[in-house]
Amino acid sequence: MRQPDFANLLRVLRRETPTRPTLFEFFLNVRLYLRTSGLTEWPPADDVDAQLLALSKAFAGAGYDYVTWRGSNFGFPAGEKHRARTISLNEGFCITDRKSFDAYRWPDPDDFDYSSADRLADQLPKGQMIVINGPGGVLENVISLCGYDNLCFMMVDDPELATDVFDAVGSRLVRHYEITAPKAAVGACISNDDWGFKTQTMLSTTDMRAYVFPWHEKIVATIHAAGKPAILHSCGNLIPVMDDVIDRMKYDAKHSFEDVIQPIEQAYEQYGERIALLGGIDVDFVCRSEPDAITARCKAMIEKSHCKGYALGTGNSVPDYVPDEKYFAMTKAALG
Repeated sequence: MRQPDFANLLRVLRRETPTRPTLFEFFLNVRLYLRTSGLTEWPPADDVDAQLLALSKAFAGAGYDYVTWRGSNFGFPAGEKHRARTISLNEGFCITDRKSFDAYRWPDPDDFDYSSADRLADQLPKGQMIVINGPGGVLENVISLCGYDNLCFMMVDDPELATDVFDAVGSRLVRHYEITAPKAAVGACISNDDWGFKTQTMLSTTDMRAYVFPWHEKIVATIHAAGKPAILHSCGNLIPVMDDVIDRMKYDAKHSFEDVIQPIEQAYEQYGERIALLGGIDVDFVCRSEPDAITARCKAMIEKSHCKGYALGTGNSVPDYVPDEKYFAMTKAALG
């Protein structure tokens, strides 16, 4: 176990050089959490305090300087979806017209309990801080509520309604970060919102700029107003809108990369002087490659970047189909 020191991640997010190679991951999986925390059983989902403390031990045990935490159970309930390895973007929608929009019981972030980050701050491992994430992002939640195909039609047939849905979601996510970002135990925030496919953004760049990006500007401004860095976690091909991410929304860091879109090595060369980059070792590469090849690529990325504005991790997350030995081959490059 390496002693957490959030100052190292903070240096990365400021595009500075940390005192040692730094790891970053959005989330791992329960099997790894048990292994790195030393626990024999994972606490139930409804035991919020036990969940946070268990996660804090797991992240620290794996070598991270922080723990990711949603902050509360705030979210946007939608209809039932088939819970498989993949989930259709056209399942579970509940808003299709003005009547269903008005009937939807919009949650109020202020009705949820955010006190765990305050109550348990003194029990986190020394040097560790919380990185708050959201209950999904602006576009993700709108698609969940409306359905992807329905949303595309709505933006043409009833753009006023589409605007109202985005505003209802976006304003509540802003409030989520208004509540969480100022907390003393919170060191940074993640705005997690998948925007793209492998070849393009989910909506046209024009529609992304009209409906989605204004709310991300407000989310980042809210996080910055609390004096904390803002991390964008977003999957898909964002190359056509990276200037928006950096110059318009002013995110401090970008997370989630795929080799088939743009390998992290190329992304660092293109954007590394303008925004911190996190992770990027493609999950498919980690799954399919031999441990020695994984360690070698990771060491090469550390040497290439000198860790200035870069933290090592997978391109997205560590789901349970990633073999443990492949994951540890990656972190070995930073932990030694």
